[in-house]
Amino acid sequence: MLNRYGSKLLFSAGIVICALPWTGTATALIRGICLSLIAGNPWPRKSTLISKWLLQISVVGLGFGVSIGDVIQTGKSSLLYTVVGISCTLALGYGLGRLFRTGRNTSMLISFGTAICGGSAIAAMAPVLKADDDETAIALATVFTLNSAALILFPLIGHVLHLDQNIFGAWAGLAIHDTSSVVGAASAYGTQALATATTVKLTRAIWITPVVIGTAMLRKSKQRTTVPLFIVGFILAATVRSLLPQYAILWNGVTAVAKQCLVVTLFLVGGGLTREVLRKVGVNPLLQGITLWIAVSALTLAALTYIGLA
Repeated sequence: MLNRYGSKLLFSAGIVICALPWTGTATALIRGICLSLIAGNPWPRKSTLISKWLLQISVVGLGFGVSIGDVIQTGKSSLLYTVVGISCTLALGYGLGRLFRTGRNTSMLISFGTAICGGSAIAAMAPVLKADDDETAIALATVFTLNSAALILFPLIGHVLHLDQNIFGAWAGLAIHDTSSVVGAASAYGTQALATATTVKLTRAIWITPVVIGTAMLRKSKQRTTVPLFIVGFILAATVRSLLPQYAILWNGVTAVAKQCLVVTLFLVGGGLTREVLRKVGVNPLLQGITLWIAVSALTLAALTYIGLA
């Protein structure tokens, strides 16, 4: 492990390199992970906070790359998959939690994070379940580790299976946990895949609110939640592009900047995978998370491939 000055220098250089247009999403993620594990992340809390804000800004910027008509159509066509997928994932996660004897709260958080929106869903649900810090940390670490794997593996699998960009985008949007990894994987696959994946993922993320509210009512909790503002921003951006098509060059430029901001985001996300995070992932939660994720990914792909995206 380098001294703190050396870590700061390397980490800063990594951010600058990832801001350049020739760096891709997977490369940025791997670079961030490697630097964090070898040299250490000198700003773990700051990089986590910045990555969250930068991700939200990037998603809003990506909204300028699609029309509101496409957003509505993709949202409608993926709605059934989303509802069925969330319900089945939560049910399967419950069963796997009992099979692997994962702690109840940890099991529910992993299932909820897999079903809807990774870390954001876990953070929203933890207060409702009255989960302690260790339970939340284990769930976050499990989901985060699988997110990193998904960003690298999904595009590879997609190319091996020669998946259509719309099918791949829907698959990534439905089967990958966090928005950053969904958008990163889809961005590496193609422009149309990115548009589809972002819309499908945000449609899925909206379900954080009703599921958390429903769980809070069942458990008689006073915890409240709202629709994430970056989802509203994405929809507004797509609406602006549709209403003002004469500024297409400007909107395309904003989208290009947003894509590169996403690359920097993934470098910072990769930098969050520290040795401490890896130590928090126990065997049983990891087994539950991996089994659930593989099952959801395989079943979702089978449904999209054989039934088709309407």
